[in-house]
Amino acid sequence: MTARRLHPALALGLLALLLAAAVAVRLLAGGDGRTVTGLWGWPASADVLDLRVQRIAAGAVVGAALALAGVYLQTLLRNPLASPDLLGLASGAGLGVMLSAYISAVAAPALTLAAVSMPSIAVAGPAAVLGAGAALALVFVLSRRRGILQPVTLILTGVIVSIICSAGTLLVKHLMPDRGFAASRWLLGSISDELTLAHVVPVGALTLAAAAAGLGIARSLDASSLSDEEARSVGVPLARVRAFLFIASGILAAGAVVLAGPIGFVGLVCPHMARILAGPRHRTLIPAAMLAGAALLVGADALVKLLPLDAGRLPIGVITALIGGPVLIAMLRRGVRD
Repeated sequence: MTARRLHPALALGLLALLLAAAVAVRLLAGGDGRTVTGLWGWPASADVLDLRVQRIAAGAVVGAALALAGVYLQTLLRNPLASPDLLGLASGAGLGVMLSAYISAVAAPALTLAAVSMPSIAVAGPAAVLGAGAALALVFVLSRRRGILQPVTLILTGVIVSIICSAGTLLVKHLMPDRGFAASRWLLGSISDELTLAHVVPVGALTLAAAAAGLGIARSLDASSLSDEEARSVGVPLARVRAFLFIASGILAAGAVVLAGPIGFVGLVCPHMARILAGPRHRTLIPAAMLAGAALLVGADALVKLLPLDAGRLPIGVITALIGGPVLIAMLRRGVRD
């Protein structure tokens, strides 16, 4: 038996409430002594409040971008296991950012730390897009057998490409003048306190534009989830739709990586959650997945602040991996049984 889905409006309302709750918790989460009561409470100053608002905005944008990229990849490849991290997009984008930082370091050594710890969107953005697009294209080509994408082959190829890109990133990191010290935390996936709205707004605008474009062709995206013959029979321009999905997913993954580094499993868990709650129609699936992604990242950032550790703040990528790993295993086991 399948679980009964909620009405789309109710599902969106529930996810919006979840996001609002995550925002409220993050506003009150201290863990750094900068609240009225210490670990938990209202910020002690306007500057700290501004910092938390900026981190909330960054987390919401990164989560929404990764979730939307997951929706588009799953539609493009007709595979619910497709996501930016499993297919190597995040690692490819990370490699592109590190290469751009290395080139900047060689050209201007004094800019090394700033270029890596908080990459410039103008410089690192195009490199991240190229890296993500190249990784996705490689996975797509290597996973086809006689013109058909094999789900297991797709995942295995994506994991291999991701490992290769991660190894390349570590190599470039080792070649950096500071041996990659400034990039260490970024590579694990984290939201930096150095992020400002000037960094977040461009990625947020791209995410909203990609979502609006997807909503505009929602019916075509629904039909694209069927076979090629069925999609063409109802007049769907598959080539243009797939080009849009390919480009949009690469840009979204790259933007998220530039802001917060490679964060895993958001693009897998959130579209899956949205389908369970709201159904597979893209007119509802797109905003539902984005709300779920934003709530997950903002909530994970709050959890990081509420877990004071002697070794320093826990990277958000660790939290999302602990959540997403079991979900992936459950999905794979379900697929094997089915």
